[in-house]
Amino acid sequence: METIKALNGYVDVYLPDLKYYSDDLSKKYSKVDKYFQIATKAIKEMYKQVGTAKFDENGIIQKGVIIRHLVLPNHLQNSKHILKWIKENMPDDIYVSVMAQYFPTYKAKQDEYINRKLTKKEYKEIEKFLSTLDLKNGYMQELGEHEEEYVPKWDF
Repeated sequence: METIKALNGYVDVYLPDLKYYSDDLSKKYSKVDKYFQIATKAIKEMYKQVGTAKFDENGIIQKGVIIRHLVLPNHLQNSKHILKWIKENMPDDIYVSVMAQYFPTYKAKQDEYINRKLTKKEYKEIEKFLSTLDLKNGYMQELGEHEEEYVPKWDF
């Protein structure tokens, strides 16, 4: 947290991820305690530093915060909690990017809960939930089919 405070005045755009609401998920998938508590405190500080998002004439962000959230298969309640937290705890002008591009790699392929991409049904459920929240600004990524093509080959 002190690192983020030290960046005050040096950073124009923050693009933080907000992955997990549940400590169980953050411990299981990222081996991190208190993820949500620490991440949300940091995001509030980021917004405090840069404020309302400002875009140039081409729609490129020049200043502000866009909170990214990756929807995980079988963990829709996690996404709902995060989106609800954003709606209830961040200013109305916050930007949110809901990402549907998850696909399993490495050890995730062996995990029964995240060993696949999102289904159309899961995607629609999050899309519907998002519309009920009435978040003012943001994006919901289309449900894709070719995400693996964009992953670099790490075969030195």
